[in-house]
Amino acid sequence: MKITVLDAKTLGDDVDVKILGDNVVAYDTTEAEMVAERIADTDVVVINKIKLNESNLKDAKNLKLICVAATGFDNIDTEYCKKRGIALCNVRGYSTQSVAQLTVSMALSLVMHQKEYNDFVRDGSYTRSGVANRLSPTYYEVDGKVWGVVGLGNIGKQVAKVAQAMGCKVLAFKRTPDENYNCVALAELMEKSDIISVHLPAGAETNGIISKEMIAKMKKTAVFVNVARGAVVDEEALTQAVLEDKILGVGIDVYSKEPFDEDHCFNKIKDLDNVILTPHIAWGAYEARVRCLNEIKLNIESFTRGEERNRVV
Repeated sequence: MKITVLDAKTLGDDVDVKILGDNVVAYDTTEAEMVAERIADTDVVVINKIKLNESNLKDAKNLKLICVAATGFDNIDTEYCKKRGIALCNVRGYSTQSVAQLTVSMALSLVMHQKEYNDFVRDGSYTRSGVANRLSPTYYEVDGKVWGVVGLGNIGKQVAKVAQAMGCKVLAFKRTPDENYNCVALAELMEKSDIISVHLPAGAETNGIISKEMIAKMKKTAVFVNVARGAVVDEEALTQAVLEDKILGVGIDVYSKEPFDEDHCFNKIKDLDNVILTPHIAWGAYEARVRCLNEIKLNIESFTRGEERNRVV
């Protein structure tokens, strides 16, 4: 059975995709126009960010299984897969700790003005000041503050757990409320939260849900973190909120286009002290990537035995 990995480089150079099977062909990257050719005779295709649809799947006559190295699978035409009888497996729960870790570190760095204080020492200002400490800009404890968690999957729940451990009061937004959490309407969460982190999947119901109107409801002292999908947020409105000092700061790891281009609105704010932009790394701690590959291996092995494991189609 031939297994083809189309974008191995997105999984990192420190893990080996050859663990997936005895007949693995791996490409670091694959341009859109090369996808159809590279999967033409494969039985299993493994992808992370590559888009798969009828245009590049129709001639892959041997293809039986698509494995996505992620929980989300919005880059795959599931309806066409159903029509063709191509199975699709994702990976669940592998990155919970990794994503929660970046979420919290971003939020705390912004609340603490960590970049400004680091730069003050790094550029020699601290040495020249002659003063033993500096307490401007002012920072505040998170104990007693409200942390709004938008999306209560595994990651959202882990972030809520960490937030509570630091003394935060947690508000949550979930389409189906969970009685174990203080679930409120999104508008109320946006209005009342001091820290807001987004953990929603992309989809028709969530795209653009953090709209211009929702962003306008945020406190001037609020910190906003998005580690979910770029499409769930109105990026232009968020950029304006930062430029107009309507919110304290933002931490963003995901974008509507990845990587974003030179015309993207975030280029207007990327150099500001109260902005942290990272290149979609939240899921990618070493341990998480090892778990991800091991899960894909198990998905493939289960499929070959006629079993269903992590099947979404």
